[in-house]
Amino acid sequence: MDGEDKAVGDRDADALARDRYHHGDLHAALIRATEEIIAERGVEGFSLREAARRAGVSAAAPAHHFGDARGLLTAVAVHAFNALADVTRAATAGIADPVEKRLAMGQAYIRYALTQRARFDLMFRKNLLDRDDPALKEAGERCFAVVVEAIGGDPETDPRTEARVIACWALAHGLARLKLDGALIENGDPDFVPMVLKTLSV
Repeated sequence: MDGEDKAVGDRDADALARDRYHHGDLHAALIRATEEIIAERGVEGFSLREAARRAGVSAAAPAHHFGDARGLLTAVAVHAFNALADVTRAATAGIADPVEKRLAMGQAYIRYALTQRARFDLMFRKNLLDRDDPALKEAGERCFAVVVEAIGGDPETDPRTEARVIACWALAHGLARLKLDGALIENGDPDFVPMVLKTLSV
């Protein structure tokens, strides 16, 4: 490619980036790019520059939407928490029996962790996220609400209910983490995790 062709190509790339920004999809493009990066490289492999490159914009462009790397990772975590809330709520919809409801919630939680490992890892890396972000707080509360509904009661007024909610969440999260780390010996038994969830059902 000669200098003139390269200049034309650069202008075309710039025009495409401006068009993306104008049409308002840069925000979504950067989130998609970030999810791709952490899925390929883990959270530690993320860089704002690489996210910008994959989204087809300048390295400075993400600052207009997210401010910094923490802001972009927080936005990805918001999506992740909302997705987890959606799948756990869908899994428990229409189930009246409390034990079966908690079982369905726990299994959905674990499936999400296993199929969305990069998202799941990021969600609980609080040192990388803006914990004061209103959208992040709201998304986290949506997830917590599913657990509360599976337990029943009001954790804000009843300490015992609050303890049961935390225990239910801790059980599902702990099993998910053990499976992700390869530390849970199931001996190929597909009923093992459901059995644990039921045995320790609160």
